[in-house]
Amino acid sequence: MEPELGVWVLPELRAAAAVEDWPTLLKAWRKATRSNQSQLGALVGLAQPDISAIENRRRAVTSVEVRQRIIDGLGIPAELVGGTSAELPLPSLVLPGLVAEPESERLWQVTSSGMRLDSPSLAAMERLLAEHRRAEDTLGSRVMSTVVATQFEAVAGLYEQARGPLADRLVKVMAEYAQFLAWMAQDQDDARLARAWFDRSYDWALESGYSDMAATTMSMKAHLAWSQGNGRRTVRLGEAAAATAGASDATRAMAVQMAGRGHALDGDGDAAYRRLDEAQSMIEKATDAPPWLYFYDEPWFAAQRGMADLHLRDWPKAIENLTVGLAGFAAAFRRDRAWYGACLAHAYAGAGEAEGALTTAKSILVDASEIGRPHAWGELHKVGSLLLRRGAHEGRVLVDMLAELD
Repeated sequence: MEPELGVWVLPELRAAAAVEDWPTLLKAWRKATRSNQSQLGALVGLAQPDISAIENRRRAVTSVEVRQRIIDGLGIPAELVGGTSAELPLPSLVLPGLVAEPESERLWQVTSSGMRLDSPSLAAMERLLAEHRRAEDTLGSRVMSTVVATQFEAVAGLYEQARGPLADRLVKVMAEYAQFLAWMAQDQDDARLARAWFDRSYDWALESGYSDMAATTMSMKAHLAWSQGNGRRTVRLGEAAAATAGASDATRAMAVQMAGRGHALDGDGDAAYRRLDEAQSMIEKATDAPPWLYFYDEPWFAAQRGMADLHLRDWPKAIENLTVGLAGFAAAFRRDRAWYGACLAHAYAGAGEAEGALTTAKSILVDASEIGRPHAWGELHKVGSLLLRRGAHEGRVLVDMLAELD
């Protein structure tokens, strides 16, 4: 069997190779080539159990020899993994259909070749960051975080040469990078790192007079508190974000709905739905959403209501709202589809509809495994446990399916 060289135009494979995420790369390569683990093992000189252990993260690729076997056996292009840090100071992560070459090339020119920082260069950096946000929806934070962190270092390194309005604009870009890095740390359940990046983002937002980012960062801190089960802190941070002077209506609406979810977490349904209603009214009238809120629309808002319903154990409403939300998500939103799909499975299980819970879990199992760890993956384990406690045979089916990928 010869390596399939044509697959290296695929975004997920290129991204996984760029950061040497071997488990994701091996699984994505097999999916693209319709190969099994034994066929892959034959190419790279590893036994099928070794391939399985790497794919399921029970074994790390630490050996230089094994790394090279994978590179040679799969025909990974040299530009993705072959350079040293000196040769490739800034991973461009060009992904066909997701991230374009001109923006990353412009950043490289400014940071490495002595080209002077100017307004077009900053615009290119802003476009690059926007493209990477959308790429993360598809590829997940585990793949994207290293590349984005490297690019942030390059952008931040320009601060000393920035003057006047360019300096303010650069600090705004730095604040956006820090907020994105915080989000990805939170998505990987690293609360300590997330808080550190949120603090940086907030400081830079204040320094540059960036009210929308200051409010967004505070709102995301509320989200972190929510993910840790602290309803009271979620409410207080959400309300603080909503009160940020100069923030756009769309940004304030996001903060208000976060406060609503905090109330739901604490079991206060009246306060939860009141704030959610307010947030929905605000977002329907908003015309000034900042670029990083590209996902903030009616389907996403329906999914947020479904989350509140879930906390309040109103299973029928949770099923209705989460179903509406998921139906409106683009296929590229793999991480969100995995998370809200796992929540929908939870709602079905809570309602005693074991078949619906299993069917929903199956539909998002691959995305939950590949880019939904730890949150969506953990939620599916909760669903399996709930079904088992209720004596549903679907619980054993789901637990066995999860065990195969754990």
